[in-house]
Amino acid sequence: MKILLFCISSLVISHIFAQSNLPQVTEGKIVRIEKFPSKYIDPRTVDIWLPPGFDKSQKYSVIYMHDGQMLFDPSKTWNKKEWKVDETLGALIRDKKIPPVIVVGIWNNGEKRRYEYMPQKPFEKLPISTQAEIRTTLMTITDHSPYPLLADNYLKFIVKELMPSINKLYPTYGDRSHTFIAGSSFGGMISWYALCEYPKVFGGAACLSTHWPGMFPGNMNAALPTEFYKYINKHFPVKNHRIYFDYGTESLDQYYEPYQQKVDSILRAKKMSSDNWVTQKFDGKDHSEGAWAERLAIPIQFLLHGQ
Repeated sequence: MKILLFCISSLVISHIFAQSNLPQVTEGKIVRIEKFPSKYIDPRTVDIWLPPGFDKSQKYSVIYMHDGQMLFDPSKTWNKKEWKVDETLGALIRDKKIPPVIVVGIWNNGEKRRYEYMPQKPFEKLPISTQAEIRTTLMTITDHSPYPLLADNYLKFIVKELMPSINKLYPTYGDRSHTFIAGSSFGGMISWYALCEYPKVFGGAACLSTHWPGMFPGNMNAALPTEFYKYINKHFPVKNHRIYFDYGTESLDQYYEPYQQKVDSILRAKKMSSDNWVTQKFDGKDHSEGAWAERLAIPIQFLLHGQ
């Protein structure tokens, strides 16, 4: 209750004081909760996109998206690129290709991003020495002391704290068949992991340019994707769920195909149908927000098909 009251107060403060800092959108409206509190992870900004014509008397599906600071406005992002969520979903809604939907953009936490997005249970199946080696590499490339794995707590934050607040503040359906999760790269990793860990909460996941190597393709941690395969084989929900994967062929994406093919073989063996699972390859596309923006309409329509 304290968290919910804090969030409502934050919404009021956002309206009064933070409008100039909000992402500028061409479709719909952004409502921001700054420093959303949590007992599981560090507080963070959450940007809520309300679709054009938002009506409190109507119920909505919700898509929870990672890397929330990269979704709406290139003038606010570190690389001046964006997912174009508002433009893409606004057009799909206007053309009646999807029903109106709410998007909850959860900001990443900078240097802790990989620790929050790394599927935790498969990682912890690795030998201690391999775990330590990966942590050392992470510390080197990110130039900070290593953190503990935070993915399970990050998902608890979404499911146990953020989601109940969103469902209280907005007229959402709130059930599994209307609740989805999406991200790219490491955000793709935590999205499929969320579907496996909380199959009664999420009805589907969109995983763009999923970073299956876990670290560097072909490097010392080849055991890590092997643990991903084992975990997916054991835990992936095959009934009444939808999963979307894709990858490009340029920059970092050029390494993903053999990993994705292995995952595809697992899902194929589970007899996943084309109604519930799709993997797409995009020739000539790289690992960037620009590439993901170009094809965002595809996974969104797949997740919301039939609603």
